[in-house]
Amino acid sequence: MKYKLLNYARQIGLLLLVVWTVVSLVTLLIELVPGDPATAILGDQASSEQIANFNQKHGLDKPAFFFSYKAETGFDWHGANNRYVDYWTGLAAGDLGTSFRTERPVLDMILERYPSTIKLALASMLIAIGIAVPLGVLAGTNKGTIIDNFSSFIALLGISLPTFVIGPFLVYIFAVKLGWFSPTGSANPEDIILPAVTLGAALSAILTRMVRSSVIEELGEDYVRTARAKGLSERKVVYKHVLKNGLIPVVTILGLQLGVLLAGAIITEKIFNWQGLGLLLLDDGIGKRDYRLVQGCVLVISVTYILANSLTDLVYRWLDPRIRLS
Repeated sequence: MKYKLLNYARQIGLLLLVVWTVVSLVTLLIELVPGDPATAILGDQASSEQIANFNQKHGLDKPAFFFSYKAETGFDWHGANNRYVDYWTGLAAGDLGTSFRTERPVLDMILERYPSTIKLALASMLIAIGIAVPLGVLAGTNKGTIIDNFSSFIALLGISLPTFVIGPFLVYIFAVKLGWFSPTGSANPEDIILPAVTLGAALSAILTRMVRSSVIEELGEDYVRTARAKGLSERKVVYKHVLKNGLIPVVTILGLQLGVLLAGAIITEKIFNWQGLGLLLLDDGIGKRDYRLVQGCVLVISVTYILANSLTDLVYRWLDPRIRLS
């Protein structure tokens, strides 16, 4: 029991360390970007007084970190009265700050868009699994045949084509030519299909190859020969025994790929004008140099990725008793 508590404490500590590192690196990169938010928001015609008021209102008149360096004066120590400490103090209270441009709480802006991105990521994951598992099983149970070669071709195609090629192609065929879906937006429930297929194409290809390899490996195990010797049908052997054990590595990949999906959602949401977190980050954050919004979006994406990996680890332990015993 004591060992389990220590293990949980170590994992929580590691998660907090990762979050701190990500936020700190993003803050550092933002500080290194040329220019200042006040001029970007107010424009070049803003007076010195307007810029000073803007900086004071948003705490930008304070130093960025605990110290700064100038070639003329060397290192200057500023103490705890800096923007970095203020940001973490706000985070501890659940406050991600205020948008420079809209002056709305960043957390409110993120929560409005966050569900759309998660819905898109989950939909793309379900589509990828729905395509990859049957295709991978078919390829694995028909190794070296035309079915296996066709599966390899589809997987290679899915990995090779980037999102910004697949997206416009699907829009042209299924929205412009056939008129089955809306080319942009998320007004109707079915409008999620094209963005989800676009986002999940690469994941589907990766999972197909993994399922194929796992099925081929499991088919050579002793328990499969024993099951066949007992007279079990090939269908029951594959779907009741082989597939269950073969999908264990896939669970790990799904957790790791969620971060890829969240990153890929930025491009996908831009192509389809999907009102999610990625579009908020790209258009309202980076595009309008609203750095406080950029910090908040990156923080939420990072925390989501970390939590997904932790959940994946728990599912992996549940599926594989050997991991639980270790």
